[in-house]
Amino acid sequence: MKLASFLYQGQRSYGIVKAEGVVDLGRRLGDRYSDLKALLEGNGLADAARYLNDTVDVPMEAITFLPVIEHPEKILCVGMNYADKRKEFDQHNPAPTLFVRFPDSQTGHNSPVLKPRHSSEFDYEGELAVIIGKGGENICREEALDHVGGYSCYMDGSARDWQHTWFTAGKNWRQTGAFGPWMATADEIPDPHQLAIRTWLNGRMVQDDNTSSMIHKVAELIEYISTFTRLSPGDVIITGSPGGVGKKRNPPLFMQEGDRIEVEIENIGHLSNVIMEAPAQTQTLAAAH
Repeated sequence: MKLASFLYQGQRSYGIVKAEGVVDLGRRLGDRYSDLKALLEGNGLADAARYLNDTVDVPMEAITFLPVIEHPEKILCVGMNYADKRKEFDQHNPAPTLFVRFPDSQTGHNSPVLKPRHSSEFDYEGELAVIIGKGGENICREEALDHVGGYSCYMDGSARDWQHTWFTAGKNWRQTGAFGPWMATADEIPDPHQLAIRTWLNGRMVQDDNTSSMIHKVAELIEYISTFTRLSPGDVIITGSPGGVGKKRNPPLFMQEGDRIEVEIENIGHLSNVIMEAPAQTQTLAAAH
């Protein structure tokens, strides 16, 4: 089952994705589960599956995709998790490299990704996103995949010239991370480490690998992360990018306004976004009196 969050006629909803459109679960289950995150929190995937054979309510071209989970409690990102990427950056630390993203740094499929105005090194990174379906802490790796609700594609846009001594400033500009188009539920992905993962920039393939190349596997990451923070339904773990990023090319290859960036992961989906220059900040706060 593939599940998406979307806007239709100005209303937020979520639903089951089919080839011809979406079965609107917000109409059917919204009184119990307000959004996709609430569906996971309420262990409602079985309730959603009852509508798999329903006729679609909304054609695909009529919806605006939102980030799969619009407001995760946590977005935990893993750096340097593919062998080729570690070689590119000459990384040798054996422990998982972690950083965080904020929810407002995300956008959905087919929506603009905003190039930060203060960055001239806006880089692409195609990644597998893991969406937690069942919360917990101190989760052992043998049981970790039972806590996964599903998987999605992520384009982890990186302002390289703002990463400085660590990643946070380079990863959290508004609307720089694309998340979607939808979530493939875990039952559709029996092994998250047998998936082709590819990224295209303006139709040119710039990353081509397989999730089998991950150094720290999904179950290990869940075990590691859940030792220091409780994972909640709807939390997102972005599992790292293959080699081929623009920063390490000769000459470097960075995203510019008008570019199209695409991430495709086998059996999950194809995420596509156009780069736009972020608008100048003109809003000011009114005086508090």
